[in-house]
Amino acid sequence: SQTPNWTNAPGFEHDVFTFARLIFQSDPGPFRNRGFGPRLGWWVDYPDADLNLSWRLQEVTSLRTDPDARVIRLTDPDLHDFPLLYLEHAGYMSLTEEEVLRLRSYLDCGGALFVTDFWSSREWDGFARQIARALPNRPWVEITTDHPIFHAVFDLRGPMHRLRVPTMQLWDQEFDPDDPLSVPHRVDRGEGSDTMSVRAIQDQAGRIQVLAIHNSDVSDGWERE
Repeated sequence: SQTPNWTNAPGFEHDVFTFARLIFQSDPGPFRNRGFGPRLGWWVDYPDADLNLSWRLQEVTSLRTDPDARVIRLTDPDLHDFPLLYLEHAGYMSLTEEEVLRLRSYLDCGGALFVTDFWSSREWDGFARQIARALPNRPWVEITTDHPIFHAVFDLRGPMHRLRVPTMQLWDQEFDPDDPLSVPHRVDRGEGSDTMSVRAIQDQAGRIQVLAIHNSDVSDGWERE
């Protein structure tokens, strides 16, 4: 099936929300030959996830969206035109010094970074090291389902593990989302991949600058309509 296509009102084509996926360099280093994880990068689930989510945002909210999602680098001159950047499989992300400075500027000027589909303690540590370069000495805060972000459009209740999304290609069909001890995949995703968590870095006013959903493949839910 094809991804959806739509148009916006003439004269307002640019007065819309554009899904912007961040391009980055991956450097798996000594983990290069240890499983498929280190071989994955920013392109996973692209472009279907980007376009399907954009369509659903337009369909179920009052938000108007761009039918042409964007891929962008931190060094692109129009980076600040996009209020939200999407980042996937960032466990082996490696930023240059220029990219670190651009990301810091983007986040401090009001931009936000949303990260998902990365697994295990190893990938969390790799991703968090890169973010710490841009936002040094900024603590991660654990987000629970009581947070307003889980109730902004749909009312998502219940324990966090109930919201966990397995990776489709690795999905164990015996997975029981109501059982916190149930494993979603047929293969081992690595140490520290057993529990879904949602963490954030906030600015001094409490605004979320970085939101990371760890050990859950949220974008597989967008990609596979």
